[in-house]
Amino acid sequence: MQNKQVIYAKKRVRRLGRFLFALYVAALIYFLFFADWFVHHPGRYWEYTCNFMPLREIRRFAGVWLREPSPGAFLNLFGNVIGFIPFGFFLPVMSRKFRKASCAAAFGFLFSAAVECIQLVTRAGCCDVDDVILNTAGALLGYGLFLICDRLRIKVHGEVYG
Repeated sequence: MQNKQVIYAKKRVRRLGRFLFALYVAALIYFLFFADWFVHHPGRYWEYTCNFMPLREIRRFAGVWLREPSPGAFLNLFGNVIGFIPFGFFLPVMSRKFRKASCAAAFGFLFSAAVECIQLVTRAGCCDVDDVILNTAGALLGYGLFLICDRLRIKVHGEVYG
C-alpha cells in the first residue's frame, strides 16, 4: 500500500498536468483560429486554400526549405510538429488510461482532424490534410518525450511514484 504522501504527489502532478493541458489547448485554439485573423485582416487580399492530397504541401514546403530555408517553410513543416508535442506529452501525465502510443496518435489525429474540419467550415486558417499528418507526428514525439521523462523519473525515484 502506498503512503498518503505518494498518493497526494500523484494527484498533484495529474492536476498540474490537466491545468497545463487546458492552457495549452486554449493557446492552440487561439493560434489555430484567431491569430491568423491578424495576418489576413480585412482590406488585404488573401485567397483561402484547402489541400486534401496527402503529402502535397509537405513536399512543396520541403522543396522550398531545401532550396532556400524560409520562416514560412519552417513554420509549416516544423511548427505543426512542434505545436503538437505538448499534446502527446500531457495526455499520459493526466491519466494512466492514455499511457499508450496508440492513444497519443489517435487523440492527436482526432483533435487535429477536428481543427481542420472547423477551419474548412469557418475558413479560419487553411484546411490541410498534411497538417493532420504533421500534428499527429508531433503528438507521437510528445509521447516519446513523456516516455523518456518517465524512465528518468523511475530511475531517480523508483517505480513507486508512477
